[in-house]
Amino acid sequence: MNRVTEKQLENMCDRLNRLTNSPEKPYLNGKAQIGNFHISHAYGGVCLHRMHNSGGGVTDPLYCGHCPKRELYYRMYAFIQGIELKNGGALC
Repeated sequence: MNRVTEKQLENMCDRLNRLTNSPEKPYLNGKAQIGNFHISHAYGGVCLHRMHNSGGGVTDPLYCGHCPKRELYYRMYAFIQGIELKNGGALC
């Protein structure tokens, strides 16, 4: 089984931001970009966060907290597939 890399998680975030027409970066000129999806690192794990307010507050849209990279990758993949299905896209 291949290792899930930071780059793969970042690519998933980029895809998620494009699918949802969300800002690409969490901060621009020191201002929080509401709606941006990004990866958080803490407690030896990773978590998908979404910028919630202009003060930099975030939500955990997958409700899983910080977990191993592989687990987050699979959760993000399923999340993206659900969005694409809702938007009428094909599953792959």
